[in-house]
Amino acid sequence: MKCPFCGYGDSKVVDSRPTDEGTSIRRRRECLKCLKRFTTYETVERIPLMLIKRDGTRQAYDRQKLLNGLMKACEKRPVSLMQLEQIVDAVEQQVFGTLESEVSSKKIGELVMDQLREVDEVAYVRFASVYRQFKDINTFMEELNTLIKEK
Repeated sequence: MKCPFCGYGDSKVVDSRPTDEGTSIRRRRECLKCLKRFTTYETVERIPLMLIKRDGTRQAYDRQKLLNGLMKACEKRPVSLMQLEQIVDAVEQQVFGTLESEVSSKKIGELVMDQLREVDEVAYVRFASVYRQFKDINTFMEELNTLIKEK
């Protein structure tokens, strides 16, 4: 591993431990030249996932884009970043668990809404309004009535 401080190409591992989620390994390293320490993370390499958009176009899956959409839906709501990352982790686990290389954006949206509904109903309605492209107040009210009936 190349040192981020001096660029030397060799370092030794001082400490290794799994992250809280257990999805990666955190390694503390020490440069053999400048002796400075730095942290690296080792994760499983995943199959590239392509999203099939509504219009039929394909685009690479982007975790950050999904997380940004959730953050907008949860703006000024009592939902922590950790909760949002857990939602994205759960969705990714379901999607990557299928071992398919392509998934529809509709499937991702439905999985996110299922998770978000349990965390915050207001954020759920916000996300659904963008995802389902509510055209008017009646469509919005139908979604709210469905949510009320489920309670």
